[in-house]
Amino acid sequence: LAAPPTVRIVHSGLACNIEEERYSERVYTIREGETLELTCLVTGHPRPQIRWTKTAGSASDRFQDSSVFNETLRISNIQRHQGGRYYCKAENGLGSPAIKSIRVDVYYLDDPIVTVHQSIGEAKEQFYYEKTVFLRCVANSNPPVRYSWRRGQEVLLQGSDKGVEIYEPFFTQGETKILKLKNLRPQDYANYSCIASVRNVCSIPDKMVSFRLSNKTASPSIKLLVDDPIVVNPGEAITLVCVTTGGEPTPSLTWVRSVGVLPNKTVLNGGTLTIPAITSEDSGTYSCIANNNVGNPAKKSTNIIVRALKKGRFWITPDPYHKDDNIQIGREVKISCQVEAIPPEELTFSWFKNGRPLRSSERMVITQTDPDVSPGTTNLDIIDLKFTDFGTYTCVASLKGGGISDISIDVNISSSTVPPNLTVPQEKSPLVTREGDTIELQCQVTGKPKPIILWSRADKEVAMPDGALQTESYDGILRIVNVSREMSGTYRCQTSQYNGFNVKPREALVQLIVQYPPAVEPAFLELRQGQGRAVTMSCRVLRAYPTRVLSYEWRLGGRLLRSGHFDLQDSTEFTVSSLSRDSYGLYNCNIINEAGAGRCSFLVTGKAYAPEFYYDTYNPLWQNRPRVYSYSLQWTQMNPSAVDRILAYRLGIRQAGQQRWWEQEITVNGNIQKGELITYNLTELIKPEAYEVRLTPITRFGEGDSTIRVIKYSGEEAKPEEKGFHCGFEDGNICLFTQDDTDNFDWTKQSTATRDTKYTPNTGPNADRTGSKEGFYMYIETSRPRLEGEKARLVSPVFSVAPKNPYGATNTAYCFSFYYHMYGQHIGSLNVYLRLKGQTAIENPLWSSSGNKGQHWNQARVNINPPTSFQLIFEGIRGPGIEGDIAIDDVSIVEGECMKSDQPANNLRSGAVGPLAHIRLLPLLILMSVLSHQR
Repeated sequence: LAAPPTVRIVHSGLACNIEEERYSERVYTIREGETLELTCLVTGHPRPQIRWTKTAGSASDRFQDSSVFNETLRISNIQRHQGGRYYCKAENGLGSPAIKSIRVDVYYLDDPIVTVHQSIGEAKEQFYYEKTVFLRCVANSNPPVRYSWRRGQEVLLQGSDKGVEIYEPFFTQGETKILKLKNLRPQDYANYSCIASVRNVCSIPDKMVSFRLSNKTASPSIKLLVDDPIVVNPGEAITLVCVTTGGEPTPSLTWVRSVGVLPNKTVLNGGTLTIPAITSEDSGTYSCIANNNVGNPAKKSTNIIVRALKKGRFWITPDPYHKDDNIQIGREVKISCQVEAIPPEELTFSWFKNGRPLRSSERMVITQTDPDVSPGTTNLDIIDLKFTDFGTYTCVASLKGGGISDISIDVNISSSTVPPNLTVPQEKSPLVTREGDTIELQCQVTGKPKPIILWSRADKEVAMPDGALQTESYDGILRIVNVSREMSGTYRCQTSQYNGFNVKPREALVQLIVQYPPAVEPAFLELRQGQGRAVTMSCRVLRAYPTRVLSYEWRLGGRLLRSGHFDLQDSTEFTVSSLSRDSYGLYNCNIINEAGAGRCSFLVTGKAYAPEFYYDTYNPLWQNRPRVYSYSLQWTQMNPSAVDRILAYRLGIRQAGQQRWWEQEITVNGNIQKGELITYNLTELIKPEAYEVRLTPITRFGEGDSTIRVIKYSGEEAKPEEKGFHCGFEDGNICLFTQDDTDNFDWTKQSTATRDTKYTPNTGPNADRTGSKEGFYMYIETSRPRLEGEKARLVSPVFSVAPKNPYGATNTAYCFSFYYHMYGQHIGSLNVYLRLKGQTAIENPLWSSSGNKGQHWNQARVNINPPTSFQLIFEGIRGPGIEGDIAIDDVSIVEGECMKSDQPANNLRSGAVGPLAHIRLLPLLILMSVLSHQR
C-alpha cells in the first residue's frame, strides 16, 4: 500500500476573520501581537514529511527552526513584517509534493501624528492673519486608516465650513489626511483632534491625537553655544550645548551623530550633551535637532576633531639619476618621514643631526610633500653627500596645539647603510608539515636599516591566514598556527619601502607543503542483510597527501581481516560471502599514509527496518461503547525482504504521560510483502485517553527498529467528569503540567529517596503524601540564589468542561483538591489561580496560604464552576530565608461539589484546610485485549 501526499491547512480559531478560497487562496486575518497557529493536515503513505515555508525565503528566516518541520506552525506575538503567504509542503517520495498556501494578513494601528505647515513661500515663522495653515495627520495601519477631524467638540466635514478644506493627497494613498485652514480666522485658533480608525476590525480601538493651534504657534529654531569645529585633546571632557530660540509648542531636542550612534558613555541632559574622556573614535559631526511637529525640524551641527599623532615611518631614497641603489659619496640622498596627524594643518616637523637642530640650506634642503600626494610627509635632501654628512638624522613630528606626545624617528646614514637583500635558507623551502601543526616560514633580510617584510600568497589571490591580503613582519618570519590543507602553496616575502630603502622591492618565494591523512567515503554506512547472504563493502579515497604510499587494513572489531597497499586504484573492497551470526558487527577499513589514517565504518546487521504506521485508516474508531473505545491499528513493513523473515511484532502500549509499557507479541505467519497493509485491533481503550503505541519487528537476528505513534480518541471532547483527573507526579511528564515562562524559577520534581544529600534541613517533606520515600511530589527549592519574593509557577494542562444545561442557569461544578506541605521558619506563600480559555491575561484567585503549617501534609478542597475550558496555576513565593520549601502532591479534579465537611469556609483565605481523616485513591487502569488479527 502506498499513496502520494495530500494536504490542507486549518487554523486554530485565533484569527479575526477567515475568508475561504478568495481568488483561489485563503486569507487569515490576525491582530498584531496575537499568536498565529496554522496546522497542516496531511494524508499519504509512507507518512509525508512536512515543511512550512514563506514567500520570499524560507520560513526559518522568520521563526524558530523547531516549528518549521512540525504539523503546527506557531508564531507567538506576531508582528506586521511576518504577514504574507505561508506554504505547507508535504512529500513522501511518491508523485509530486503536495502544497497548500494561506495568506496571513496582520492588522495593526499605530498612534497618529499631527504636523503643521504654513503656506509655501511665506517667510515669516509666526502664524498671523491672512495665512493658510495645513494640519497633516498620519498613522501607519493595516487595513487603510480612516481619519476624522474635530475642532473642540465640533466635527469638521468637507463643506461644513467655508474656511476649512479636508482632503487626502493623491500620492499617499489614504495614509494621510490634511486639514486646510484658508486665510486663518480668529475662530481657527482652537484645539484640533485627529481620530484614526480601522473601523474596529480585530477589535482594534480608534486612536486620537490633539494639537492646540494659537497665534503663537511657530516652527522651532535653535542655536549651538559651541565653536565649529571643536578641536580637543584625547582624555578631555567635552560639552555641547543646544538651546531653543523659538517654537510653539516647546520643541523637543535630540542629539544625533552623522555616522553611527552616540558613544555609550555620552551623558544627555535636555539639550546638553557631554562626552567624558573623549577618544579618537568619538570624533565626527554631531547634530542637534529640534522638533515640535510645526514646519520642518531645525538642525545645527558641529564637528569634533580629536588631536592625534600616529604611525611614524621613514624611508631612504638613493640618487634617482643613478641606477645604483647604494648610497655613495658625492651623490644625492633623500630621507623621508611620514606620520598621520589630526588635524593635519597643525602638523609641524623639526629636523636634527646628531641631536642638534638642522635648518634648510643649499646642501641640506628640507621640504614638505604636497598633502594631496603624500599627506603628513617631510623630506631632507642631502645634495652632494660628504663623509662629514654621515650621522644620525632625527625628524620630530608635533602638533601646534600641544597636549599630544611628539613622534621622533631616527635614521642612520653611514657607510654601512646599504639597501636590503632577501634570501631563503636552503632548508626552509620547500617546508613540509602536517595538518594541525604550527609552522614558521622564514626569509632572511640583510641590509641597514632592515625594512618591514610583507608576506602574501604568490600562487593565487587569496587571503593570508590572518584574513588580510598582506601580513607585515619585522623579523622576516611568518608564523602559522593550526595549519590546514588549504594553506599549501607558494608564499612571497618582499621588502616594503617603510623603515628601509625606497627602491624596487626585493622578494623571495617559500613553498609550503601540508600533509594530511586520507579523506575517505563513506565515513559510516549501515548495511542490513539476512543470514546466509553476501555483503560487499567498498571504501574509497577522496583526497590525501602524500597521495601515494597508501596502505589499507580491514578489521572486524579488533580482528585483522585483510591488509595491503594501493597501486593505481583509489578504493578497496571486502566481501563476506555468507553472513552468519558471528559475521555481524562493525567493520572498519583504515586507509593510511604518512600523515595519519582515514576510516570507513560499516555496521553489518540483520536488524529489520522499522514498520511505517498507516495514518489514513478510514474511521479507525469502532466498538464505541460509553466508557471505552477500540482502534484499528494499521501499518506496512519497510523493506521486508532486505533481512530474514519477520517472525512477530512486539506491541507496546501505554497511556499518554505514563511510564510503564504493556507489551505482547503478534505472531506473523508467512512472508510479508512490500506495501502489504497489516491490521491489528486495540480494544478496551478508556475514553477519552490518548495512547502511545510502539511496534518492533522481530527476526531470528533479534529485535529490529521500533516505531512509535500516538492514537487519540476523536469522538466527543474530553470532560473531567468522565475520567476524573488524578496526578501524583509519578510519571515522566508530570501529568502534562508545564513551567510558566514568566516566573523567576521552576518547580522541581522530587522524592525523598533521590533528593540531594545536601538538602536544607528543617524544611520540606520527609516523604510524599502517601508516606512513601520513593514517591514523587513537586516542590520549590528556596536555597540560594533564590531571593525573597521570587515566584515559581506551575501550569496545569487545559481541562474541557461539560456543556451548559440549556434549561439551567448554573455551570457544572467540580471539586478541585490537592495536598500541600509548608514546613519551615521561612515559609512564604502558596497561591492557586484559575485561568479560563480566551482570558489568558486574567487569573482568578482560588486559594491561598502563608507561613509555617508544620511537618505534615494538609489537604485543600475548592469548588469551581468554570463556564469554559480552564487551567489551574500553582504559584509558590519564596519567603525571607532558605528554610522555606513548599511542596504539593496528589492533585485531582472530579465532577460534583466537594463534601461540605471538607470545604473551607472561604475559598480564598490565608489559612488552610486541615488534613482529611479518609483519603480515597482513584487509579486509572489500562485494559487491552486482542479481538482479531487481520492480514
